[in-house]
Amino acid sequence: MTETRSSARRVVVIGTGAVGGAVARRLLAGGREVVVWNRTAGRSAGLVDAGALPAGSVREAVSSGDLILLTLTDYAAVRQCLAELDMDLSGRTIVGMYTGTADEARRAARRAAVLGASYLDAGIQASPETIGTGAAIILYSGSRPAFEEHGATLGLLSEPRFVGEAPEAAAVWDLTLFGVWYDAQLGLLRALDTVREAGIDVAEFSRAAAAQLGHVVTGVPGTVSELSRSIYPAGPADLTEHLTVVRHLIGLRAGRRLGDGGLPAVAARIEALIGDGRGDEGLGATIG
Repeated sequence: MTETRSSARRVVVIGTGAVGGAVARRLLAGGREVVVWNRTAGRSAGLVDAGALPAGSVREAVSSGDLILLTLTDYAAVRQCLAELDMDLSGRTIVGMYTGTADEARRAARRAAVLGASYLDAGIQASPETIGTGAAIILYSGSRPAFEEHGATLGLLSEPRFVGEAPEAAAVWDLTLFGVWYDAQLGLLRALDTVREAGIDVAEFSRAAAAQLGHVVTGVPGTVSELSRSIYPAGPADLTEHLTVVRHLIGLRAGRRLGDGGLPAVAARIEALIGDGRGDEGLGATIG
């Protein structure tokens, strides 16, 4: 991203825990002037020794910079911090750098707007030690102009990625990506538990399971194409054939420790589509 006049200004870091401390140190190393504030002042001492400027209050900190990073533990801490601010923050950008929900991102954005500030929500897919390295991924959503204005500074922390103008887009991306892992991992655990109870060799089955998961991965581009075109070809099976298998799986998984994976809702959706005369379409039609 291009360097802008704003990128050379003072950056405020509110919250100097593991992530906040790593962020502040990386910004200092990148030549930025950094103001830090933490509710427990002693936690910022090392950063002050490293060159950061201490603030006596959150109001003092926020009023001293144009880019304000809320590197706090959760939304409750963010909400408490924003509630203490009662000044005009026009021309400033607030970045919520915490793991939260879509609703929390929207509420933070509304509060920032009341204060006159632009807002960016950040999804941090990185551990503190990777901040500022190629391994760090930080997603941003909200005000695109603010993202572009501060792109060079944000680029010191990771390769910044803007994922949408809705304030909640980064939170949705972050949480949904976790969901992909949970769905796959829990599906595998559910399968292994089932075959083990049936006396099947788990190691042997796992090789077939790995191949099956591979089919899902290699099929991603085709699935995305179907979704973008709203065309859902049957592929290896149509919805009527899928419904038979899904019903069998519901019976197999009944009463198991990890549940049925939500298959009754899937069956109900397939049945509705078949009732609408769409039984010859593929499984992608369930979200079409």
